Amino acid sequence: MQLGTHSSLSAALTSLYSRSAHNIKLGLDLETELLEKMGNPHLRMPHVHVAGTNGKGSVCAMIESVLRAAGYRTGLYTSPHLVRFNERIRVEARCISDEELAELYLEIERREAQLARQPTFFEFTTAMAFEHFKRRQIEVSVLETGLGGRLDATNVVMPLVSVITRIDIEHTRYLGKTLEEIAREKSGIIKPGRAVICGAMPDEAREVIRSVAREREAKLILVEEAVSVRRASQSLRGQKLKIDTASSGYGSVLLPLIGHHQVENAAVAVAALEYLNDASPFVIDEAAMKRGLEGVRWPGRCQVLSEEPLVVLDVAHNPNGAEALASSLKEILKGRELGLVFGILSDKDCRGVLKPFAGLAKRCWAVRIENERGMPMADLLDCVRGAGIPVEEAPLGTALADSKAWARANGAAVCIAGSLYLAGDVLRTEGVEV
Repeated sequence: MQLGTHSSLSAALTSLYSRSAHNIKLGLDLETELLEKMGNPHLRMPHVHVAGTNGKGSVCAMIESVLRAAGYRTGLYTSPHLVRFNERIRVEARCISDEELAELYLEIERREAQLARQPTFFEFTTAMAFEHFKRRQIEVSVLETGLGGRLDATNVVMPLVSVITRIDIEHTRYLGKTLEEIAREKSGIIKPGRAVICGAMPDEAREVIRSVAREREAKLILVEEAVSVRRASQSLRGQKLKIDTASSGYGSVLLPLIGHHQVENAAVAVAALEYLNDASPFVIDEAAMKRGLEGVRWPGRCQVLSEEPLVVLDVAHNPNGAEALASSLKEILKGRELGLVFGILSDKDCRGVLKPFAGLAKRCWAVRIENERGMPMADLLDCVRGAGIPVEEAPLGTALADSKAWARANGAAVCIAGSLYLAGDVLRTEGVEV
């Protein structure tokens, strides 16, 4: 097939998606072998490696934005995407092009023919990111783990610093059923002699991270001891923060991401960036820190799609994320009633996600996610009713139109949440640039 055409990209992505996330084989051996056959592109650049349950994508976006503001050529690798696969691999905030993506796919497909088994979707995608970053000669990459940490395909790197954001119960089939077990998997990104930044989290998870850091003689930096971030004010456009550390005072910073959980994420990002400034070749002055934080974009995270009526989109799909979202909504609703457009995957804790909305949401429009993992409508309706929220089922377009009409008529607001897939469909439907 010809490179650079729509058909070549479509064929590449169809083949890539056929590798299926359900066929996960955790481990680093195959990723290591594939990268060796590609000339080890991941060894050509330094990395910041971020794991966690909630907030890791936002933290990655903040760190990358500040490093770019400081004048460095950055690579950002995150997952999943919202609208287009290209979002996963960015250089200097620009998504990989269709042409580059199709060419990379063919290149790595040729290499994998020499392997004992076919790489999974994430293993293949991670190799694509490293090769793209090498070709574009980036100076530093920021990597978000896909699942866990210890056996995640991204864990082939020796980072400048590891970062672990708040940990919650997730992916119990792969990571364990307790906070301690999950924390140990996430702690797998801690490397001997390399510092780790530990965000705010439950004591039992923090103690596991402390223990692993001690075993590996890695410097442990607890964010709550290193950085103070206080909110001065918040509007629908962002929140004004006062950021102080032992070595710097950044004054007033307008972070364009709303919600108290983003205050916590900003503290994690600042702690990691200050460590880089002190212990790596990267120089990040106060002006770059402020400029980078104020310029960060991270769609689908308490994102205000419109103000009249107020429509908020969030990718919250686990109980901790839903609690953070509900807390943020209570701050910005200012007495308005709330309608909820909700859809979720069948392998998620639907009742746990809806619990923070019980008593907060007055109506719900249940949307079936058009994905093989989407929760069947009967189960979805039962789950919403179990939370005591009046509900009706509707296709996405109808749910959006009806919820907005209801909000206008009642001086109310709308929140769309429950799944990354739903968020992506909404952004695509509404024509919002990602």
